Formats: sequence, structure tokens, C-alpha cells
Amino acid sequence: MDTAFRIIAFLFGAGIVIATIFSAISTFVLPRSARSQLNRLVFGVMRHLFEFIMRFSKTYEQRDAIMAYYSPLALMLLVPTWYILIALGYSFMYWALQAGDYFFDLRLSGSSLLTLGFTASEGYLITILAFSEAMLGLIMVGLLIAYLPTMYAAFSRREQAVNMLEVRAGDPPNPYDMLTRFNRIHGLDKLAELWKTWEIWFADVEESHTTLPALVFFRSPRADNSWVTSAGAVLDSAAITLSSIDIPREMSAALCLRAGFISFHRITDYFDIPHPHEPKFPETPISVTRAEYDDLIRKLEDAGLPIKSDREQAWKDFAGWRVNYDRTLLVMCSMVMAPQVPWSSDRAPKFKLPPLFLKKNKHTH
Repeated sequence: MDTAFRIIAFLFGAGIVIATIFSAISTFVLPRSARSQLNRLVFGVMRHLFEFIMRFSKTYEQRDAIMAYYSPLALMLLVPTWYILIALGYSFMYWALQAGDYFFDLRLSGSSLLTLGFTASEGYLITILAFSEAMLGLIMVGLLIAYLPTMYAAFSRREQAVNMLEVRAGDPPNPYDMLTRFNRIHGLDKLAELWKTWEIWFADVEESHTTLPALVFFRSPRADNSWVTSAGAVLDSAAITLSSIDIPREMSAALCLRAGFISFHRITDYFDIPHPHEPKFPETPISVTRAEYDDLIRKLEDAGLPIKSDREQAWKDFAGWRVNYDRTLLVMCSMVMAPQVPWSSDRAPKFKLPPLFLKKNKHTH
């Protein structure tokens, strides 16, 4: 009976270690999106803690300053979490191999993992386990060191485009400023270059923010900037251009829109956020009202932009584009606590804390 119990303890400890290793691999090594239950638990607990702390803040700037630490701190806590689980797992295996009592086994595990060497034990198999545990400890540190430059390189690429957008689209970025400035300075025919740049940006964000999901919550250096609201302004500008501006149709705008809503869909899918797939207008309504759309079109027309004569069809075409990203844009604004920007975060639903454990995806169709 004692032998069977020790075998179960060994397998249980090995299971903890293997699960922790797979969590680290999915976070640091695997070049594709792979969700980890452990990572979700750590980030979820930290989000609950930060939401509680933010109850005592009075302004958005204070909440933004608090949230700036959320993702970096949760990310850094992953390594000690993995260390604790690996130490516990190996202590069960040492106990199963009768290295000593459980307190000694725990000290042996911690000594091996942290390569401190103040505790040792005899036995060939125990020595092999101690060496493997020390190797895992070094690998974890090495992976983190290699991981951070990759993450910050992706963050830098994202924020460079966001900062450059202010020059063209105002602060906060919006379709009116973007389209009128292009009309005055460059000419609307030069918009094609912008759409191609942001098509590449959306593809890069989709890849980096699903393989390195902590990036989603990394905030811009300035409190009034957000990668989500900037992306929303670009998508709205492209939708307005295709639907309402009387210029030759530019397919790069349509490709930019498609890259944008695909990117948003895949990021929200990663976080198990329900949203309509293949939505159609008017069956699926959008958050922008007809009055808001007409007001923007009147301003663009007053600024000298050529507007299509059939306003009814233009509205339907705009809504047909917007419906593809409307829901995902709003929930992502809520999720990252974006600053107030018209047509996006100003109408985002109140953020609801997600469950700490993964559930089966249930999307709205």
C-alpha cells in the first residue's frame, strides 16, 4: 500500500512538472497562439486585484497609471509561479523515492531548482532528478531573458505606427482629421499608401498579440493613446472612404479593413470573448447611429471632400463595413481600458472580469 501511494505521489509530481513545462513552452517558445490555463489564472487573479485597486482612483489618468503595471507585473509573476510549481512537483517525486521526510524533500527541491546546493541526497535516481531540476531552473531564466526583447520589439513596432498616426489623424485619432488632412496636404489619392502600411500593421499585431498575449495589455507611453482606438480610427476612415467619398475605388482600403477585422476577431477569439461571426447589416446593428454618420459626412463635405450623392446607399455601405469589426472593437476597448475616443471607447460596454479558467468557446452567430 505504501509503495502504491509513493508511485501515485511520483506520478502526481511528474504531472505538475510536465504541465508547468508546457505552460512555459506555450508562453516562451511555441511560435503560434496556444492558450495556457495557468497563464490565464495568473493574469486573471492579477486583473481582479488591479480592478479592486482602481476603485480608489478618481481620474482616468490615475487608473491608466495603475494599469500600466498590470501586464508587466503579471508577466513577471509567471516565472516565480512556475518555480513554485516545479519545486512542489519535484518534492513529491523526491518523497516517492524516499529521499527523506517531506520537509527535507522540499528543501532539496528548492536547493536544486535555484542551484543553491545547500541540500543534497544520496541515490543515483535522486541525483539525476536534482540535476534535471537545476537545468529547468536555468532554462526558465534563460527563456525569460530571451523573451523580453522579442516582446518589446513587437511593442515598439506597434507603438511607432500609433504615434505616427497622430500626425495624420489628430489626438485622439478620428476619421475627420485623417481624411481632411490628407485632402489638404497629400491628396486623397495618397491614402493608398496609408492603407497598405496599416494592412501590414494589422497582420503583425494579429501574429504578435496572439503568440505574445501579454502585449494586448501593454499600454502606450502616453495615457491618451491606445493601439485599439488608433486601429478603430483607421478602420472607420477606410470604411468612410470606401462607402462615402466620391473617388476611384481603392482596393487597398478594402484589404486594410479585412486585415483589421480578421486581426480583431482572432485576438478576441484567443481571449474567449463572444462576438458575431460573419455579421450582416442590418440584421446585426452597429453602435454608430445614422445621425452620427450624417453629422460626420456633413463636416467632411463642408471641408471640401467629394461626397457620394446617394447618402442612403453610402450609409448602408459604411454600416456593412463597420459591422465586421464593431463588436470586437468595443469589447477590446473595454478589455484594455482604452481612453475615451468617439465611435469606439466612448460606447464600449462595461468591462466584465472574465472567469479564471478557460471555458469552451461559445461565439454568437
